[in-house]
Amino acid sequence: MIIHKDCLFFRGDIPCKPHKESGYHCEDCPAYKKVSGKILIIKLGAIGDVIRTTPLLGKIRNEFPGAHITWLTYSPDILSKAWVDRILNVSAENIELIKNINFDWLINLDKDGIAVSLTNCVNAKKKSGFTIDEFGHAKPIASKAEEHKWLTGLFDDLNKQNTKHYVQEIFEICGYDFSGEEYILEVESSHNNWDIDKTKKVVGLNTGCGGRWTSRLWPTDYWVKLAKELLLNNYEVILLGGEQEDVKNKFIQKESGAKYFGFYPLKTFTALMNNCDTIVSAVTMAMHLAIGLKKNLILFNNIFNKNEFYLYGRGEILEPDFDCDCYFSPTCPNDCMQYLYPGKVFEAIKKI
Repeated sequence: MIIHKDCLFFRGDIPCKPHKESGYHCEDCPAYKKVSGKILIIKLGAIGDVIRTTPLLGKIRNEFPGAHITWLTYSPDILSKAWVDRILNVSAENIELIKNINFDWLINLDKDGIAVSLTNCVNAKKKSGFTIDEFGHAKPIASKAEEHKWLTGLFDDLNKQNTKHYVQEIFEICGYDFSGEEYILEVESSHNNWDIDKTKKVVGLNTGCGGRWTSRLWPTDYWVKLAKELLLNNYEVILLGGEQEDVKNKFIQKESGAKYFGFYPLKTFTALMNNCDTIVSAVTMAMHLAIGLKKNLILFNNIFNKNEFYLYGRGEILEPDFDCDCYFSPTCPNDCMQYLYPGKVFEAIKKI
């Protein structure tokens, strides 16, 4: 029997898609598509970091349309199976799997221990990104682009001088020029009957920022004031957040009259965000979801270099009117986000 193990659809242990859909066998299958290269992407990170790395897929697919792409990550649910052939969650089994495949190109864009160790021990003809040094630390593999990304991660003063956004940096690490390639984000249709008035402009207020960098939190009473002002000006206002924002969002709902539907799993949360015209958020996962959904975005920033973020011409970055020294600080001694006033945010929303 003829078995096309080099076909992009071949699974090895279960029936492939052409067989399940049409009953084809390899010898007479019109869908046969020969693999012309094997690429491994290692981007473990948080969900937002994975989302903002997806523009690479469009560039890679354009150059290598027949490549079989594997992606190792902690956030497999956010990736599209239409763009990635094998999506692997980080596990001992999956790490052993990739160690036993000979890749043509390994792209590691993370600098943590697991990622750089794998760069060192996975077989690949070409490697880009970061590997491990003799002390067990991350180091750039070879290029100036890798060294640039490495050094700006080591020294705050160099990071402050950086004028390149993240997508541009990872494109250069892979030897590409960035030409406005968009995030790749799939949205599942939702059956939730959310009470959203689509006759108005819908503004989503994402009130959280995760637990690591609480210095980014905007005062709760500012969210209340902004929501009230938007409602007075005939906007539809929806409060967004996860479980840790639930109590806060219920309070803001009660005080302002904005709508809050609760917190949801990732895919449902993304579908809810997709109902909005404009998203207001600090630097967090929702920011990257908004960019991936091609929404207008008002982005709050106080502790990062604003040049790191690229909004594709659909947003504005707002920072406090206060010269603070809380750069990359988990907490801010001055609570500088209090100097980003609701009136300024409201005017930015109207403008956008």
